Amino acid sequence: MLGFLKSKLKSLFQEITTKELDEKSLSDVAEKLRLALVESDVALPVAFEIVDSVVASLKGTRVGRTESVYQVVLRSLRETLHKMLTSVPQIDLVSEAKKWRQEGKVFTIMFVGPNGHGKTLTVAKVANLLLKNGLSVVLACSDTFRAGAEEQLEVHASRLGVKVIKHRYGADPAAVAYDAVSHASSRGLACVLIDTAGRLQTDRGLMDELRKIARVAKPALKVLVVDALTGNDAYDMAIKFNDAVGIDASILTKVDADVKGGAAVSITIATRKPIIYFGTGQGYDDLKPFDVQWLLDRILPPD
Repeated sequence: MLGFLKSKLKSLFQEITTKELDEKSLSDVAEKLRLALVESDVALPVAFEIVDSVVASLKGTRVGRTESVYQVVLRSLRETLHKMLTSVPQIDLVSEAKKWRQEGKVFTIMFVGPNGHGKTLTVAKVANLLLKNGLSVVLACSDTFRAGAEEQLEVHASRLGVKVIKHRYGADPAAVAYDAVSHASSRGLACVLIDTAGRLQTDRGLMDELRKIARVAKPALKVLVVDALTGNDAYDMAIKFNDAVGIDASILTKVDADVKGGAAVSITIATRKPIIYFGTGQGYDDLKPFDVQWLLDRILPPD
């Protein structure tokens, strides 16, 4: 899992032996670092932003006798990524849900993202997390388009012991979401999790549908679910979904299968919104809270 960038960085900087990072050596560093980041699935615009920040911090730096350019650049890269990944406001989902509960309001989360990225399983994982923290949950199947979507969500709901609000296939997804919130409100339930149909970020009609669901259900959080293996495409997906509905946070799935780690960096910088969880397996408990140090330790070598 992850680790690709570790080996890439070391091999790229071995040939730079200068002891002062002047304009010429910094240009070499910048070119090699951008290449390493892009090959690690960091989107090109994000790679440029990261490298520009690293280069600015290194101008005029003297490389110590016991150090190498590799060590100096690596330290700056770690500091830059740490700052970028923690500069966005963090969200404690469970604490937010409990706060809404104390105020007598239904805490509603709307999950969006492309088809096949693990959105429905992620909905179930979040439901499991909330249940384990003493919060009642109802699921809304606002995916009225994909055959089998309702049945898939019902299987998870049965295993978790929660109710699913659904309509017939082809019904208005926004109406399903509205009914789920009304159901939770009338029965004193704490949380509604809305599963929406997967869609391409280029499909304007389906994006309009998402906007309608958001207008009707008024979710506390809109969460983008993206597969870590998407690579460079994650950047474009994140921007398009954020432009369409204004996402509040992301969950990155299949991190257990990712060897590069660039998608996490790209999504955060593209949206300026936090990743709140990593999906690390197929079980309901395989949901790891985002930890920037954990991520950096896996994509970067030690200093």
